[in-house]
Amino acid sequence: MIAIRMKHCIIFFFLLNLTVSSVHALSLLDAYEAALENDPTFRAATHANDAEQQNEKIGLAGLLPNLSITHNQSENTGNLTQGGTTGPLNFNSQVSTLSLRQPLLNMEAVASYRQGQAQANLGRARFTGQSQELLIRLTEAYFDTLLAQHQLGLAQTQLHSLAELKLVNEQMLIKGQGTTTDVLETQSRHALAQARIIEAQDELDVARLKLESIVGTEATQLHDLSEFFKADAIHLPGLEDWRTLALDRNAELVTQRHALRSGKEEIRKSFAGHAPRVDLVASISRNKSASFVTFDRTAEIASIGVEVSLPLFAGGRVVATTDQAKANYARAEAELDATVDAVLVELRKQHQLVLSSVKRIESLELAVKSAKLLVHATEKSIRGGIRINLDLLDAQKQLFNSQVELAEAKYNFLLAYLRLNFTAGTLVLEDLRRIAAYFTPAAIPLSE
Repeated sequence: MIAIRMKHCIIFFFLLNLTVSSVHALSLLDAYEAALENDPTFRAATHANDAEQQNEKIGLAGLLPNLSITHNQSENTGNLTQGGTTGPLNFNSQVSTLSLRQPLLNMEAVASYRQGQAQANLGRARFTGQSQELLIRLTEAYFDTLLAQHQLGLAQTQLHSLAELKLVNEQMLIKGQGTTTDVLETQSRHALAQARIIEAQDELDVARLKLESIVGTEATQLHDLSEFFKADAIHLPGLEDWRTLALDRNAELVTQRHALRSGKEEIRKSFAGHAPRVDLVASISRNKSASFVTFDRTAEIASIGVEVSLPLFAGGRVVATTDQAKANYARAEAELDATVDAVLVELRKQHQLVLSSVKRIESLELAVKSAKLLVHATEKSIRGGIRINLDLLDAQKQLFNSQVELAEAKYNFLLAYLRLNFTAGTLVLEDLRRIAAYFTPAAIPLSE
């Protein structure tokens, strides 16, 4: 009766723990929302993008009217000699001027405006890439934490199995049915399993801290990959389709193309040092006792006209800055070509990894099933006197290794899928939602 009650209590607390864990579990989507608010790297990228967007307004300012007002007020003291008579000359002067300057022909300002547009577009493209990179970094940290938890759980299961086997071998030795060698082998594996648990716990702590630094909150409970997940459920277009998308939409390539446009405008801006500048200038001024000649007089003057400035010689500065801008533009072209090659290599790598991961997962699933059957068969063979204790230890080790490799292969497949979309420039929140749908709340908190 007591045993039945204890069993019911255990079931009750297990279900309660499952319910509480499910409520407080941090899903992949929840983690992403938290990362958008708390990840320091992404917050820095947000502010950098805000700063980049001001370049267009700064460039536009050079094409718009410049209106200013100046006021000068001074007290003048002196002597005035007139007709042989010298007398003091003390007066206050006031000069107020409202000036307007509107560029009519300014090639440097036009190039600066276009360069500002290119830099603003560059900032947006870079921020898009950094947003996609956040999704990759978060998912990788999330999966690393889950894998570390899975490795710890398997290590604990292995330790429990070895502890039971160690007890059985010791009892069989006492009864004269076992050998000292079996006991020593099991004790050795048991000690190694204890060391592995310590190592796995350290790996889990590090992985969890990395995840928490991104999401800005404690990650004591995560969603785990469902057993019903099938890698072949995700269908991929052909490599050529991905290649076309990557060349057109990859965030790094788009960013460098805008940088190239900015470099071209820099050449035009530097070369504009040879071009004339034409401005419309207008002013209204009010002068009261502006000088000793006009003291005690007030004059109001309005003027409007065109000012032309033609550069003649600047010590070779214009030629040097133009040549420098051309060299930087050629460097940017070479860097763009190198980036295209790197992107296409990465694209092929991730595409191939996604395809090969499907076959790898299928093979590892078969390996896990076979390893489980091998463990059961070995246990029966030992009872029948055909196999020895060492065979069972090896079979259990093979099973645990296969389970860890299978879990890692599934996470690598999902990461490769996300990285493939990232490289192609097509990674969006919907891709994360598609991945998150394969995860369900886990029953055991990470802290346990």
